[in-house]
Amino acid sequence: MSVGRVAIVSGGTFGIGKAISVLLARRGFRVVAFGLDAPQLSSSAAGGNALLRAELETQGLQADVLEADVSKAADVNALVDGTIARHGHVDALVNNAAIGPLGTVLDTAEDVWDRIIDVNLKGAYLCCRAVLPHLIRQGGGSIVNIGSGAGWGKPNMAAYSASKGGLFALSAALAYDHFHQRIRVNTVVPGGGGIVTGMSVGRVGGDVERFTSRSVSGTAAGRVATGEDVANAVAFLLSDEATTISGTVIDVGCFAHQGGPIPPLADAR
Repeated sequence: MSVGRVAIVSGGTFGIGKAISVLLARRGFRVVAFGLDAPQLSSSAAGGNALLRAELETQGLQADVLEADVSKAADVNALVDGTIARHGHVDALVNNAAIGPLGTVLDTAEDVWDRIIDVNLKGAYLCCRAVLPHLIRQGGGSIVNIGSGAGWGKPNMAAYSASKGGLFALSAALAYDHFHQRIRVNTVVPGGGGIVTGMSVGRVGGDVERFTSRSVSGTAAGRVATGEDVANAVAFLLSDEATTISGTVIDVGCFAHQGGPIPPLADAR
C-alpha cells in the first residue's frame, strides 16, 4: 500500500490517464488528476472530470480532480503549489497528457506542430520543473512518463513521433541528472493496439466501433491491452518494489517500442 503518498497525474481524467488515477487511488495514493475538459486537437476526449469523479465514487475512492493546461507554466505551477498547500508534499509525478494529430511534415501546419510539442514534450518539462524541487527537498521520489512506440518513428505521425522521441530522451536525461538525489525516472509505453483513448478514437473520427473492430496484434496475454494494464505498470514503477529501477522503458504492449510493422503501400489508383 502507498497510504499517504501523493501523486500528480497529468491528463489524468480520461483514457489511460483516468485508469492510472483510479488505480493509484485504489492503491492508497492521494491522487491529484488534471486535464482539460473540452475536446482537444484531434481528440474525442471530453467531460473527463465528471467521468473520473463518477468512477471514483462508484469505487468508493477519492482524488483531487482539477482542470489545468499542461502546456502553460502558470497553470502547472499553480497546480503544484496547490497540491503542496493541500497535502504538504508530493511523491510522484505521472506525465500522461498528450495529443496526437496525424500528418507528415508536409501536411502538418506550424501551429499544429507547436501545439503537439507544447502538450506532449513541453508539458512534461513544465511538470518536472515544478515538481522536482519538492522531490529533491524530501530526499527522493518517482517520475513516470507515458511514451509511445511512435517515439522511434511511425508513418504519418511526424510531429507526434518527434514529441514522443523527445520524451524518451528527456526521461533518460532526467534519470541521469537526478540519480544521486534518489529520484527515479522511467517510461511506460502503451501498446497492444486496442486501448481506447480520446486520442486513438479521435484519429478515426470518434468512431469507437471502427477503432475496436480493427485487426491488431494484441499482447502476449492473448488480448488487446487496456488502460488498466498501463496503470499496473505505472503503479509498479511508483512502488517500493521498484526502488532500484530508473532510466528504463517498460513496454506494456510487447514490441510497441520498435515502432510496429510498416503498413502496406496505399493503393495508387
